[in-house]
Parts: sequence; C-alpha cells; structure tokens
Amino acid sequence: MKLKGLAVTVVILAVLSAVAFWASRTPPAAADDPRVGRPLGDPTAIEKAARIRLSDQGKTIVLTRAPDGSWRDTSYFDLPADFSKLAGFAGDLVTARIQRLVTTNPDRISRLEFKDTHIEFLDAAGRPLWSVTLGKSPESGGGRFVRFDGEDKAYLANLSAWIDTDPKSWANAQLLDLKPDDIAKVEVGFGPGGPVAVARAKKDAPWTAGGAPAGRPVNADTISSLLASLGALRFSDTSDPADPAAVAAQRHLRTVELTSFNGETTTIAMGRKPEEKKPAVPAGPVYVFITSSEANAPINALMQKRAFQVDEYIIAGLPQKPDDLFEPAK
Repeated sequence: MKLKGLAVTVVILAVLSAVAFWASRTPPAAADDPRVGRPLGDPTAIEKAARIRLSDQGKTIVLTRAPDGSWRDTSYFDLPADFSKLAGFAGDLVTARIQRLVTTNPDRISRLEFKDTHIEFLDAAGRPLWSVTLGKSPESGGGRFVRFDGEDKAYLANLSAWIDTDPKSWANAQLLDLKPDDIAKVEVGFGPGGPVAVARAKKDAPWTAGGAPAGRPVNADTISSLLASLGALRFSDTSDPADPAAVAAQRHLRTVELTSFNGETTTIAMGRKPEEKKPAVPAGPVYVFITSSEANAPINALMQKRAFQVDEYIIAGLPQKPDDLFEPAK
C-alpha cells in the first residue's frame, strides 16, 4: 500500500485550476485586498506539511507524513491513510478561490459562525504552516465564509469541501493490491477434504489442476472471480486482536493461498464465529487474517495492529466444494 507523494497531485491540480481560471475569467475590478482572487489553499504549505489536523464539532483527526513520504492516519491506529481522499481534499483547497473580502468589523465577523471548524497544515514541530477557520455558508448558498487565523478579516471562498472527522474514514481500507495477471497458482482449502490447487504456466495459459475430474477443465470464470474478490480486498471495520469475536473466528477459517509468478505467496484466511441456535445467537462478523511469505511485506506488520473485518459476501463467495472449481460435465 505504498502511497505517492501528496505534493505532486496538489501541484498538478493547482496548475490545471490556474489554467482554467485564467482562460475563463473576465477582467476584475481592482481588489482592495491582495487575497481576493487567489487560491484559498497554499500549495507550498501543503507540500511542506508534516501533519494535517482537521477539527469540527469537537472532533479532531490527525494525519502524519511518514519518513518515506507516505501518510498515516494517526487518529486511527496509525493505519495507512487513504491517499485518493487526502489528495482530493488538498486539491479542493487549492482550486477554491477567495471571492471577496466580506468584512473587517468584529461584530459582523462574530455573526458568521466561526467556531471550531479548522483546517491546519503543520510542520514537524507542530507549528502552523497554513491554517484557516471555516464559518457558515452564505444564505445565497455556495461557498463558505473563511477566516485566516490571526487576522481580523472574513472572506468568502467558493469552497465545497466537507470536513470529515471520522478517523476510520481517512484510513486506506484496501488490504491487498494483487493483480490477477500476476498470479500463477491458487490453492483453495476445503476443510477435511484438503485443498485443491490450480496453476498456470503464464498469464495467458489455461488453468490446470492435478487430479481434475475427467473431461472437466478448471472453470476460468470461477478463478477470475476469486482473484478479483481477494486481490483488492478491503476491510469494513477493525477491532482489537484480542476481541472475543476475532479469536473465535480463527477457529473456523477458510484459507486461500495466492502465489505470484515471482514466487511470493499470500495466505488469506477468513472466518467467523458460527451461528448458535439454542440459545439463538447470530453468527459473528467475518474476520480476515493475511500473511505474506515476504517477511518485510507491509501487510505482515499491518496484521499486528488490528483485527480486520470484511463484508460477509466475501466469504460467502468462496467456492464451497472442490467441484465448484471445475466446469460442469458435458
């Protein structure tokens, strides 16, 4: 789950925004304030930021840049941050523009509802590089009143970004990024009957299986569906590894091993606490436990942080019996 640098995306968005703005604008009247007409967000501050802090309605989330340039969701167990969401949010700040100076009157400023909605880009020491407080939206609709911290000025910006302070929503939910074309072997466990392995010599070659039923080749569609489902596996929630439901899930696992052409094996085990009928107790959530044969693979370290839940349809979609891996008899 290696993330690209946030600065590259922000700079591209800023350039595209500037081109569109200057191509479509009409010559404005001379502005009394130098901020008017300029981008709300500061690309330089975004590029240099070591930490981002977002606050709204008494809640705060913190995202931190790691030494390798990736971003971590510090507020949610230091999981990798969702790069696409972060880049989109930063892009919204850069493409938004200050439309006008609204007022410098303290009494009028107090009526624009500048409370605890803050966006802050901080350096490694926690000092603000750029920060802004958001007020309410104008009654005419569109945009937000904004106030740069330390200034007795209120502006209107055409900002439509939403300040999401749910820590989990900033975490990158994608656990695996395995390309189907890279997989050479698939081994599906079926409990007491043992696993069934299918393999291919190269990506365009047919899947084959030792001991396959006579006249019944491997069902390529079934394998393709399995790879699509597991290769981009995403979590829906997390819990403490010692959670009783997670511990119980490990006693009822279905296992699939995916081996790439370069020899790396990813073991995906899923399970849940079974339903109990007397007394009636519903089945527990589905947990997934992933291990890579590469000791330094990020997924191995990630699995130590939390127990990861996945949607029920993932385990329900696994082949239920060996026969499901082969085409019907003709």
